[in-house]
Amino acid sequence: MTIAIVLAVVLIALVLFTIDSIPIEVSSLVVVCLLALTGVLTPRQAFEGFSNDTVIFIFTLLAMTQGLASTGVVQLVGQRLAFFARFGHQTFVLAMMVVVAVFSSVISNTVTTAAFLPVAIGAANRAKVPKSKVLLPLAYASMLGGMVFLYGTSTNLVMSAALERMGMKPIGVAELAPVGLPVAVIGILVVVLLGPLLLPSRVGKGSADEWTLRDYLTEAVLPAGSRYLGKPLAEITEGLGLRVIGLLRDGKATSATPTQVLSGDERLLVEGSREDILRVKDLQGIEIRPDLRHADEAQLDEDTALVEAAVPPGSPLVGRSLKEALFVERYGLVALALHRHPSLQRVTKLQLLGRTFGERRLSLLPLAVGDVLLLRGPREKAAELADGLSLTVLSGHEYQPPRYGKALLAVVLFLCALAAGSLDILPLSVAGLTGMLAMIATGCMDARKAFRVDWRVVLLIGSMMALGLAMEVSGAGKFLGQRVAELGDFGGPRTVLVALMLLTIVLSAPMSNQAAALVVLPVAVNAAAQLGVDVRPFAIGVTLAASCSFITPLEPSCVLVYGPGHYRFTDFFRLGTPLTLLLVVVLTVAVPWVWPF
Repeated sequence: MTIAIVLAVVLIALVLFTIDSIPIEVSSLVVVCLLALTGVLTPRQAFEGFSNDTVIFIFTLLAMTQGLASTGVVQLVGQRLAFFARFGHQTFVLAMMVVVAVFSSVISNTVTTAAFLPVAIGAANRAKVPKSKVLLPLAYASMLGGMVFLYGTSTNLVMSAALERMGMKPIGVAELAPVGLPVAVIGILVVVLLGPLLLPSRVGKGSADEWTLRDYLTEAVLPAGSRYLGKPLAEITEGLGLRVIGLLRDGKATSATPTQVLSGDERLLVEGSREDILRVKDLQGIEIRPDLRHADEAQLDEDTALVEAAVPPGSPLVGRSLKEALFVERYGLVALALHRHPSLQRVTKLQLLGRTFGERRLSLLPLAVGDVLLLRGPREKAAELADGLSLTVLSGHEYQPPRYGKALLAVVLFLCALAAGSLDILPLSVAGLTGMLAMIATGCMDARKAFRVDWRVVLLIGSMMALGLAMEVSGAGKFLGQRVAELGDFGGPRTVLVALMLLTIVLSAPMSNQAAALVVLPVAVNAAAQLGVDVRPFAIGVTLAASCSFITPLEPSCVLVYGPGHYRFTDFFRLGTPLTLLLVVVLTVAVPWVWPF
């Protein structure tokens, strides 16, 4: 009965993680609550994952990487990438992927992607390389680099802690390198060779001042005395070249036909490029809706900037609307328009027209990871977005991290903290906390930024450790392990290894890498016991496979580049499928060679 309950909780977790409207941290805590309520785990067991030494270290590691970003360590290297463009497009992408993978081998891959994103866009513009040919390789390089060392991704750290909790040897700092490094090299070469053939080219001239081609949504109204009052909609759509996709009057959608007479009581839902939206703002007789702007244009400083900024994973804006977040009061910038990736953009238009989930206003729509805002405001306020914690600036503002003088000190403190934890001079949690506090004390980062990490990762890891423990104590892991071990009768342990890795890759799409690895680990341990072989190759195979989620854009690093690169879901499938299959083949051969059965 207990096994059935745990498997049901796993199924519920899979469903919850696929529902975008439910925050991932809420889904994680629901899993913990269910395990405690059903009696599978005691309250102490259910919550002990949050006090785990490794979970605390992951928090401090995320905080320290903020210090590296704040001092411009990543950007100082990235700004020199355009040099390689003189040797050709593929050389430029190769150099970028190598640099990103090196950083990602010791820094969280999501943080690395976010830090390199504005740099890569600027370098691509200067090098006249289409951004859609650059940003997906950027995300893939950060994921590949995370497979080299223990600290490259939180998945490695979590699996190391889980193995130690099960009474096995934790993963060493460089233990993954004999396989992770060749896999990263092969992955980078595959992307460099196949990228030009399989990746789209969806940007324009590639000049330094170019804005990424994307359609924005905004709302406009006709003010009192507008010269368009009593005129047909054709005066705006045809005469001004604006694309009005709908009219809303008294909360009801009205036909946006050219002959529709405008009375001034309606809202105009406008879709268009950045230039189209700015033309609306500057026209006399039509203006951006006040509750979207949330600011008096007259109060804006003459030295204004126009920027495109994406919502990154972990941003405090995720799940909150512009109104709810008090956007202009907090950031001092005007939100002119919103862009979402194509599938969400279509749903959003239906929402705004009242055809799904009731009529909504743009300023009241909850923001999601990957949304891009077109912002206008004082240049100094735009510069404050450079920390990348709430929004990642994509274009329009030259990213200038303010603390370059502290870069070397930040690197030294970061490496000292890792060394102290790796060599058992200090416990991991104490080493990480010491490094974080040292960065704050020396001015490498602001104290407030240290606590503005992606708490969803911490909550997810703590919750999934509870689920992994439940699979172990309930016997669910043993039950599934027996089923998987039966595959060994047909092809031996190597067949079981392939099955476990493929299961991890499939689960990593809806559940996240860490969650998938922790769910599969008990299955792998019990499968090894049933086969009478060493569990190490199975555990390492699952750990590395969790970082091979290249087929969908659901990995946080891929989400970050989805909008800026103007990608479609099929772009990831087209390049990610051969890359994933090749790496699974490499892992199938290499893992048992380094860690024999």
